[in-house]
Amino acid sequence: MTISPLVSIITPTYNQGQFIEATIKSVLGQTYRNIEYIILDAMSTDNTSDILKSYRDAGIQIIREPDEGQSDAIVKGFRIARGELVGWINSDDILYPDCVEKIIAAYRINPEAVLFYNSKLDIISEDGSFNRCIDVPVVNGEHLLRQCTNLIQPGSFYKNDALVKVNYLDKSLRFSMDLDLSLRLLKVGSCINVGGSPIAGYREWGGTKTSTGASKLLKERKRLLFSHGAEATDKTILDINFGLAKCFVKNLPIVGGVCKAFVRRLKVLLG
Repeated sequence: MTISPLVSIITPTYNQGQFIEATIKSVLGQTYRNIEYIILDAMSTDNTSDILKSYRDAGIQIIREPDEGQSDAIVKGFRIARGELVGWINSDDILYPDCVEKIIAAYRINPEAVLFYNSKLDIISEDGSFNRCIDVPVVNGEHLLRQCTNLIQPGSFYKNDALVKVNYLDKSLRFSMDLDLSLRLLKVGSCINVGGSPIAGYREWGGTKTSTGASKLLKERKRLLFSHGAEATDKTILDINFGLAKCFVKNLPIVGGVCKAFVRRLKVLLG
């Protein structure tokens, strides 16, 4: 490890001009300075290109070309990243100024680890205001596979050589690529929770993939967990099945008062 290791940050984006400048400013405003910043824009048709042009002298590597989805864009960034540590921040999320500084401090103490993150994450609203803070510690890969699939992606960083070893992201995944990557990384090394206050903010708004494709997300995640060796009786699978049942009930066609009452009762029973 060098004295001040290079850190690479990737931002994939498409038509998020209303948020991307906040993301860019959050990266450029890091207290740790040795950062390589790569933005991959999938030929946005909104004002994203104008915003990116305004930062052409900011030392950002900007790539505008079509891609096959978010995972594909991130992999492109990973492959050209030169940093010892690499992470991605989506173009509607933000990093806090001390994010990379805290990650590097943990890396210096634990250079053998492959994943660095903070279990605390601020959830921010569409306008950027604070909503709530969550705390999601990752115990180990087995816990992630069988007990709880929740993890923190914004503000997480990975050893570059470990990314190469596990062959980056699975580009076929649309929702759970971070979970799949973490499961594979934790088979070759350990994770470090830097602790303390949150180092990133996740923007919760109506256009996020997780808010618009709940059923698709759950089905993809279920297939993914089984591919990693999960069993039908694991809590993660049972929780997903429960979530799929809730989605099914929510989307039932409403025919007559009896059906309405039945659906309302089922929703109560399912929580």
